[in-house]
Parts: sequence; C-alpha cells; structure tokens
Amino acid sequence: MIIRLRFIDSASAIIRFPIPGYSIFPEEKLHHEVSVMRFLERNTGIRIPHVFHHGSEAEFPLGFGPFIIMEYIDHDADLVDALNTPGIPDEERPVLDPNIDEGRLRSVHNQMAGLLLQVAKHSFPRIGCISNTAEGKFDDEWVVEHRPLSINMNELVPVGGVRPQDLPGMTETFASGAEYLLALAELHMTHLSSQRNDAIEDEEDCRTKYIARCLFRKLAREGRLCWANEEGVFKLFCDDLRPANVLANSDLGYKISGAIDWEFTYAAPLEFVYSPPCWLLLERPEYWEDGLDDWERVYEALLGVFLQELRMREDVDIRRGVIGEENRLSGHMRESWDNGGFWVSYAARRSWAFDVIYWARIDRRFFGEGGLEDRIGLLTVEERNGMEQFVRRKLAEKNEGGLGS
Repeated sequence: MIIRLRFIDSASAIIRFPIPGYSIFPEEKLHHEVSVMRFLERNTGIRIPHVFHHGSEAEFPLGFGPFIIMEYIDHDADLVDALNTPGIPDEERPVLDPNIDEGRLRSVHNQMAGLLLQVAKHSFPRIGCISNTAEGKFDDEWVVEHRPLSINMNELVPVGGVRPQDLPGMTETFASGAEYLLALAELHMTHLSSQRNDAIEDEEDCRTKYIARCLFRKLAREGRLCWANEEGVFKLFCDDLRPANVLANSDLGYKISGAIDWEFTYAAPLEFVYSPPCWLLLERPEYWEDGLDDWERVYEALLGVFLQELRMREDVDIRRGVIGEENRLSGHMRESWDNGGFWVSYAARRSWAFDVIYWARIDRRFFGEGGLEDRIGLLTVEERNGMEQFVRRKLAEKNEGGLGS
C-alpha cells in the first residue's frame, strides 16, 4: 500500500506499507530492502528512491505495519509497458509483443543489462542478506548476517503451508553454493510434505513428485548442481529485478528513471547471478500457454538479442570504469543456458515450477534414460522405505481437505 505526499515546493515522497497478508515477514523484508537500497544508492549509478526514514509497526500511530518514507521518482510507465502485447489488460499476465519494434526491444534490453551489471559487480563472502553495520551511515562496512530472504520463501508460508520454523533461521547464512542449494532442495521436500490443498493429483503424481525431490536433493548433496566453481565469491542478486519494477518515461522512449522493489535482494550463488534473466518473454516458462518446449524455442531466439545488448553494455561500462573486465556476465549467461544451469537455478528458486522443470530439463541430463522404477533405484534405503507411507499420508490429506492443524 502506498500513500503519496505532495509538498508545496513540488517535491514528492511516498509512504509505503506492506500489503496485508502478502508477507509473513514484513519487518524483516523492510529491513533488508532499506539496507539494499542504501547500499545501491551509495555504490552504484542506479537511480534508487532515497530513503528518508523507516520504522516498525509500533512506530507508526495508525498501526498499518512497518513503513518506509522515500523519495517519489517521477515516471508515467514501467518497462512492461514498453514490451507488453497491445490489448492485454493490466489485470492479466503480460506477454512480450511478438511484433515489438526491434529498436525498442534492444533499448529495453540494453538498459536492463546495465542494471544487472551494476548489481552483480558487488561480491560478498557468504550467501545471505546484507546489512549496514552502522544504521543510516554510508562510510561503514556492509556484511552478510541474515538469511537470503527470497520471493519463494515469502510465498511458502502463506501459500505452501510451510511453517516459519522450517525455513532457514533468521541469522542463517551459507558458506557455499552447494550448501545453499541443498537447503533449497530440502525446502522443496518440506513444501510437498506441508501443502495440503492442491499438492498432488493422485497416487502416481504424488510418487513422481516425491522421487523428483529426492533426486534433486541427491544432486545437491553430491555438489553436482554447482558449475561456476568460485568458492567464497557470492554476488548481489535481486530475485525480483524485472521490467515491472523499473520505472520509465514513455515520452522519452521508455528511458529508465529509477528501479524499485529491492526487498528480495541478497548475496547469491554465482549460478543464480550467471543465469540469463527469465523475464525476456515477460511470462514465466511454467505459465507459457503453448508449453515449455515452445517457451524455450521463443526464449532462445530472444536470448541472442539480449546477450548482444549485454555485451555492448559491458564494453561501454568497462570503458567508462563503471565495471571491470571481471564483471562481465554475457559469457557466463551463454554458458548457463548451454549447459542447462539456467534450468537448475530456476527449479531451485521456484517451488511451484519445480516438477515440470525437473522432469523436462534436469532428470535426463544427470541420470540418463529410464523410467520411474529406474529412478527409485537411485533413492537411499530410507527414502525408498518412506515413500509409500508418504504417499498414503498425502492421499489422506487430499481426501480430508482443509488446512490441517
């Protein structure tokens, strides 16, 4: 919820509150967003709304929740408006205009590439959310001391039935990509176990989902999901950096005026940072009307355009001293797409997309041809012994309905 304040000198500010019911962790989310906004304002050229003040629910007299008072950035559009198919109403999911002007497409890609490069140039020694060691100051140290709060974690509790205590602890950070991916793999199993409504269709579906999570966890435990091989280097990554959160002015050819909504930003494994952005088609692969294969076909053609613009932006930013040669992303993103790392990272970060991605793009890559019986043979003895009991419990929950206790 946003309240805009207009002052007599024509300046504007906004007070923003969390949407009721959207976040189970509003105080934590706000704290992380303010920390990241101040870091980016200090250490990048990205136009970030300046934070004037923020506080907890107890500090606001009307009790709306934790709040941020920040600068209002003038704009009349966001970058979705530049890319969306004409005629799709605002309340429907956007889809890239198949007839979009190439010049406009390249302009948007170039500008988004600039944002990605500036965010990702910053490295940290652990995986997690960053904090400023001295509140409100700019000349101090930024450290990783909180769990990596992601969009997925934010949704798992209210929608997926996961208990808050089943998530990583508030101060839990991770020393390696393999350790973090294993934690995400465990969360996928916890999600399947915890969600009662619409978790499974039938006995076979439940067994298939159980096996997929066991095998993904096996890959994570064995360290086979990591390919970047730069231990101890984790770059800043925004789980929600997409055209809808980039403000623009249509009368200036959709030139960026600012970027907002940084609450799901954390120091992440390089595998996440090096994955090409999933927003190129605006619609996510699991929701693509013509299926995953068609999404991949259309996306791959568009990826070539994006990587061209990314390389050009890298060259310009390196000449200007904005980034260093070591901060290039284009080669890594091409490698991620070619080696399938894109799909691994996407499946790890998206619980509700996991099953379709795992069976279509991950399973055969690591385990070769074979059916479910072959895959059952790859499970541990404990996993095999527990599978039928797990299936019976989920079928009983499905028949009972309700949210459980």
